[in-house]
Amino acid sequence: MIVAEPHPPTDSTAPKLARERVWLLPLLDVTLAFTAFAFGYLVRYELQILRPVYEFNRAPFEPYIPYALFFTGWLFFNNRAAGLYKPARGRAWLDEVAVIVNGVTGATVVLLAISFVLQPTVFSRLMFLYVAAAAIGLLSLMRIVQRIIIARLRERGIGVLRALVVGGGDVGLVVLRTLIARKEQGYIPIGYLDENPLSASVDLGRVRGLGGLDNLEHVVAEHQVNFVVIALPWSDHDRILEVIDRCRRMGVDVSAVPDVFQLNVRQLQIENLDGVPLLRVNGEHPALAGGRLIKRALDLLLLLLLSPAILTICGLVALAIRLEGQGAILYAQERVGEGGKRFRMLKFRSMIPDADQMRQALIRTHNLDPRHPKIKDDPRMTRVGRFIRRTSLDELPNAVNVLLGQMSLIGPRPPTPDEVLLYEDWHMQRLGVKPGITGLWQVSGRSEVPFDEMCLLDIYYIENWSLRLDLQILLMTVPRVLLRRGAY
Repeated sequence: MIVAEPHPPTDSTAPKLARERVWLLPLLDVTLAFTAFAFGYLVRYELQILRPVYEFNRAPFEPYIPYALFFTGWLFFNNRAAGLYKPARGRAWLDEVAVIVNGVTGATVVLLAISFVLQPTVFSRLMFLYVAAAAIGLLSLMRIVQRIIIARLRERGIGVLRALVVGGGDVGLVVLRTLIARKEQGYIPIGYLDENPLSASVDLGRVRGLGGLDNLEHVVAEHQVNFVVIALPWSDHDRILEVIDRCRRMGVDVSAVPDVFQLNVRQLQIENLDGVPLLRVNGEHPALAGGRLIKRALDLLLLLLLSPAILTICGLVALAIRLEGQGAILYAQERVGEGGKRFRMLKFRSMIPDADQMRQALIRTHNLDPRHPKIKDDPRMTRVGRFIRRTSLDELPNAVNVLLGQMSLIGPRPPTPDEVLLYEDWHMQRLGVKPGITGLWQVSGRSEVPFDEMCLLDIYYIENWSLRLDLQILLMTVPRVLLRRGAY
């Protein structure tokens, strides 16, 4: 079975298990909220941080129990009303924290108002501030732990949904590249169907083209599909309703994507024309608009901070290459950058002299994709070259290209001119931004990722660029390099 990335067998009972454990998260929230109240009491009356407690102001915990029950109940109903207890793949942690902060703030304000009205004999407003801080910290930390546990389970195939995309047009490609790029959401794209059986017979990397819509029932049964995403044009309204009905009869979860979302939501702005909702198209992708200046500033700042380490490692690598034998230390190769502009990309030489003359023969011998040829155990590599390729140290001179503004730290890897000549029209989208030293392709499998799949990842990056995504890729790059996954 061909999927977007090798995975362990999936658990077909995942949706059922998720529904059976809906009580667990509310129970943890209630327990942690009550624990926060006990913690606040301990800090205020036992540890006496910030302000001392005089003997005549001391109070046991029992009078605070009704307040604790009210506080816990308020948080439970607040989180439930906000949908935190419903399964929602892709919901951001910060969105959940915002709900928690809102609930804790509301509960604290109400409790302080109640205390003002009732005027209890013993009462500490400072303790309530401790409780609020503890509750926000505990409930937010618990969501981080929850995400780590879910990620580990999904790596073992537990809680993973096998997704089928219906529609191979622009919207279908948007869905496919999102499923491939966002593995942490727990979907495995097993393939896609399309109204045109001929176009749907073309594989995109490791994502299979499974034929026309008539194959829906057969594909769902054979590949154990439990989630279908409809990405057909909305002009095919009757066909969409038909597919939804067929999925429901098979007991498969189904969702539909409005074809306006071939424009990324970051390109859309909701406006109002006297009660009439409008979707305004902003035009440029985030990475092409004002994000350019932010991205450039991040590149230069990180290079400045890392320059001592980069220069030291470069000196050691250059010495090793020189000691190994004759030949240039640096290797300059013509590459294609943003908008098709050509430039000379610098790398440490990792191969024997005149290795480029052997390239075409090796592509034919190993039957490689000429658009993205990666040769495992390449016979042209030197002993030092093999090490610096596996550890990505050969790419450190790319920092010069970043300083010159030809590349960025994060972005699609720059292709060679002869590779670009073989591109289809949709492949050219990956040339829409500056190429990078690392990117989504590198942290998603590197040389093991087929060319079409690499392009889907690059286009996803361009359409969804944000400073947060760049920082996430940088943090993911370090363990990938140290573990040498997919590098050869």
